[in-house]
Amino acid sequence: MSDEDLLIRSGTAATAAEAKTRALPANLEAEAAFLGAVLIDNRVLEELTVPLRGDHFHAPLHQRIFDRIQTLTERQMVVTPVTLKPYFEADEALKELGGTAYLAQLTADGQGLLAPRELAQQIYDLALLRELISVGRDLVDSALDTSEEVEPMRQIEQAEARLFEVAEGATTGNEAESFGAASREAIALIEIALNSGGHVSGKTTGLESVNSKCGGLHDSDLIILAGRPGMGKSSLAMNIAYNCAARLKRDRKDNIEKSVGAGVAVFSLEMSKDQLATRILAEQAGISSEKLRMGKISHEEFAELSRASQRLNDLPLFIDDTPALSIGALRTRARRLKRRHDIGLVVVDYLQLLQGSGRAQDNRVNEISEISRGLKTLAKELNVPVIALSQLSRAVEQRDDKRPMLSDLRESGSIEQDADMVWFIFREDYYVNNREPKVPHAADDPKVAEAHAAWVAEMERVHGLAELIVAKQRHGSTGKVRLKFEAKITRFSDLEEGEYPDDAFE
Repeated sequence: MSDEDLLIRSGTAATAAEAKTRALPANLEAEAAFLGAVLIDNRVLEELTVPLRGDHFHAPLHQRIFDRIQTLTERQMVVTPVTLKPYFEADEALKELGGTAYLAQLTADGQGLLAPRELAQQIYDLALLRELISVGRDLVDSALDTSEEVEPMRQIEQAEARLFEVAEGATTGNEAESFGAASREAIALIEIALNSGGHVSGKTTGLESVNSKCGGLHDSDLIILAGRPGMGKSSLAMNIAYNCAARLKRDRKDNIEKSVGAGVAVFSLEMSKDQLATRILAEQAGISSEKLRMGKISHEEFAELSRASQRLNDLPLFIDDTPALSIGALRTRARRLKRRHDIGLVVVDYLQLLQGSGRAQDNRVNEISEISRGLKTLAKELNVPVIALSQLSRAVEQRDDKRPMLSDLRESGSIEQDADMVWFIFREDYYVNNREPKVPHAADDPKVAEAHAAWVAEMERVHGLAELIVAKQRHGSTGKVRLKFEAKITRFSDLEEGEYPDDAFE
């Protein structure tokens, strides 16, 4: 029986002429041989090197047979032509092929057992080719259709999204998953947290206090990191990006299979690549970033800087400083980095500098809503955490207590709604430093000296302290995390026990 006959009789709607003139790439004999191998020895499924699914088979009948085999094996049942028979006695396509005898026919010669992995690989590869053809046809059809608004860039973004799905093997998109499969993934994450030493089930931030509060950065989560200018949003984000990438580099060197580190993509819409690189080098070399920018360093410091640069040479951290990116373009670039470098964390600095699709019609609130939804969609699509920096409204400056609140998120409540976690960074020493009173002189009133002395005492109490306020956490509790901030090298770090008095945060 020819390939065309099997396709037609097993439920394909195409006519024989269409099958001959526009045949999609497929090997039905390979599909039948592989199914026969599985029915002879169910352990073949345990040795596959590709994520084979029912819809990877071209013949609809073969799809149904494979799906039923998977269902029964998940129930710990032995699958043979005999145990399959009750499920296909009423199958019309199977009746056309001789009824349930076709199931026994699949196992007749056992040729599939000679190379089941190779057969599975070919079935999988041909399915990807068919999906590529589908993507190409859709792209041609949409490009030819000028009946509605012409948006070539949007069509390109959609095509690249489809191509990314093909590259990831998701030829028909994500499907519903059984609770059993989801629970096994949850157990695997818990095991990683148990074995990590730092109780991190997601990607590490490199800050133990933050990891303890949040469990790390979880795949598919959108984390909003917000604060007023001067608080250190970009510094904290780059610290986390470096820590995460450095952990992956270290774990690779130590041959650790399940790392809590990850390759990182940073989209910097405000600062250039060299500025961000300077910050990281300054932090790692322990040299003031201001001195680096001005070239006021010694030969010894330059040598230390060179050593730091060599250590960071193959750091899995990628920086894109393209200005005025649209949310669609950012998602396209992130997919490309995921495909090429398997990134596991995305950082966006910052949200308000992104552009929407232009459909918001000059409504900034709607545009920000579109951007925040796009970032959450990106996190789920790539299955990576996304950290997006955000500005806060000036309402913070009007209050006596400058600590931010959720209502301070600028321009749209959808940011809070779309986020899985909202972090605020707050440094009291920034505000204390800005209200320095007059420096006393000999002829001044004693009260001037008292006021300045009180300010000095207050500055000493809060200098170098920072609070990370976890204002929203979908998977845990809210609260505050105390951190140390070294402004000269723009580094956040964990506080050592007893390093500051308890009243420093009152």
